[in-house]
Amino acid sequence: MSNKITVWVVAISFICLSGCHKQRLSKSNKSISSDSLVIAAPHLADSLAAAIATDSLSATTADSSADSESESVKVNSISFDYLVAKSKVDFKSKSQDFDNTNINIRMKKDSIIWLSVTGVGFEVARGLITRDSIVFMDKIHKDYFVFSYAQLSKQYNFDLNFALLQSVIVGNLPFPQQPDSRFVKENEFFILKQIVERLEVDNYIGESNLKLSRLKATEVPTQNTFTLNYSDFKDVKSFLFPFTSNIDLNVKSQKDQQINQTTMRIKHSRVDLVSENPGFPFSVPASYKRKR
Repeated sequence: MSNKITVWVVAISFICLSGCHKQRLSKSNKSISSDSLVIAAPHLADSLAAAIATDSLSATTADSSADSESESVKVNSISFDYLVAKSKVDFKSKSQDFDNTNINIRMKKDSIIWLSVTGVGFEVARGLITRDSIVFMDKIHKDYFVFSYAQLSKQYNFDLNFALLQSVIVGNLPFPQQPDSRFVKENEFFILKQIVERLEVDNYIGESNLKLSRLKATEVPTQNTFTLNYSDFKDVKSFLFPFTSNIDLNVKSQKDQQINQTTMRIKHSRVDLVSENPGFPFSVPASYKRKR
């Protein structure tokens, strides 16, 4: 596998997978208003509306039925100034397959994500993601790539932004929980159902820790699906942090209508939340050629 492929898989995959590889749709398709961010599933809408109107939800009923409504739940999220992590990434798709790619991650909350991909004892790529742009250097081929969120949003027909990417990495809800959010109780999970543009999103919140444990996003027109499972929660500065993330992406090909499956695993060996700036060194040499 070339180091150039490693750059794209480890870095851009975070962004592309978050957007569920959304295919361009005709202008005749209507977007679902983002104002209806949190709603019940269609078969629960009537009963949920009635429950909210009467404000008489039964906790006993909620515990005994998989499709019962529950009171609003406060989802635990991770708060930090800076984050430092050492991780390994496995990736498998129709055309690519590799294991144990080393990546170092540094983050400044709501501001910077810095990535360093290492080979056998040396750095092969470096990336800098800010609120305005995304830049990656391929140190082996001595070139670099620059993207804006507007470009990627247009390409994937999905509103990609820094906040979404940050949430996916740290295990917080990708889409904000509204003050009046309602949940459905199912087995050991509270499920927060959201509609964001053309995505139907199910957030599975663990009953025992109130952390996001699983997320499934389905694009309504195409039925492309993106599933994210968090596991191996460990205490980091009094916050539960998921040390393993498994991503499954199923996208129907426009050419042959076959389902293409992509899987990705991110396993952290170390995560630390720090108050001091760890540094985000990034400078593109003048000799590097811009590829995009």
